[in-house]
Amino acid sequence: MVDLQAQYLQIKPEIDDAIQSVLNSTAFIQGPPVKQFEQAFSSFHDGAYAISCANGTDALQIAMMALGFKPGAEVILPVFTYVATAEVIALLGLKPVFVDVDERTFTIDIDQIENKITSRTVAIVPVHLFGQCAPMEPLLALAKKHSLFLIEDFAQAIGSVCKLSGGVSGKAGTLGTIGCTSFFPSKNLGCYGDGGAILTGDVNLADTIRMIANHGQRAKYHHDLIGVNSRLDTLQAAVLNVKLSYLSQYEQKRNAVADYYDRALAGISFFEIPYRASYSTHVFHQYTLRLKGIDRDPFKKFLEAKSIPSMIYYPLPLHFQNAFRVKGVEAGSFPVSESLCRNVLSLPIHTEMSEEQLLYICETIRTYPG
Repeated sequence: MVDLQAQYLQIKPEIDDAIQSVLNSTAFIQGPPVKQFEQAFSSFHDGAYAISCANGTDALQIAMMALGFKPGAEVILPVFTYVATAEVIALLGLKPVFVDVDERTFTIDIDQIENKITSRTVAIVPVHLFGQCAPMEPLLALAKKHSLFLIEDFAQAIGSVCKLSGGVSGKAGTLGTIGCTSFFPSKNLGCYGDGGAILTGDVNLADTIRMIANHGQRAKYHHDLIGVNSRLDTLQAAVLNVKLSYLSQYEQKRNAVADYYDRALAGISFFEIPYRASYSTHVFHQYTLRLKGIDRDPFKKFLEAKSIPSMIYYPLPLHFQNAFRVKGVEAGSFPVSESLCRNVLSLPIHTEMSEEQLLYICETIRTYPG
């Protein structure tokens, strides 16, 4: 699904030099590369304040802590997403309020949100899924109308650009109150371990976020807030400094792979190729098919027998997960998400894919009896 070794070999001298520099300095925590990366990440995001942290889950938790959400407050999010988005809500004593997703983009269904807003609602967390943005313009209007915070989970869409009316646009993670991302190795911008970052355009909020991520302290041993220990270590920052310079190139390569799939798989009756929203560019963290009229398991096993990997993102919607089951929320409560969990399948997509590999995958798929 992802060839991290081949990607590493393409930039090996730069990566090795960056890591060796950290080893030579022994500044393993909060070394200079961390600040360098935050500055570069800020520049990439048009000057938004960037605060690094230990992982994407921490980024979401720190964001909600910084906004001062109190136990019992409600946060709206899509039910078709990775568990981390809901996990931090529950960890903080907040209530996750699930909404179904759009059947084309797989991102939160804007038409279903307003009915879920109550006097206890404090925020919406639109997940930018598989490489493109959720519909930010109507989300921004809805958040403003109801005085809600908008926390973007853009871990799968770093670099994606959302287009707004009047010729205005902005990168994923910069349009809401706060943006949260992950640098898990398989992400479009991935490090060689865990890592994450938080973006905001509010200088005061950025200062609070930075304090919370560092034990609630602005000055060492002076703790003004209840915080956490969530730091991007220097080795990972060194890797990210190198890879950030290649991110636009990586995006172009992923789009080239997606374009190839689109052309080569066009017209096959038993699936739909990914939908590309007009309001967002796509960076193709995943290339996800929606199967139609066939059972997924036999098709997946057929691919496996031909040495073609595939993945299911996600096999269960959040309301079917034991950790989030609520009495009265049964099968049929979120029909689009439930259908997607039964029928989506992601094909390999990464920056080092060759035309030979793509040709083999697509020709093999075309032989499936369907």
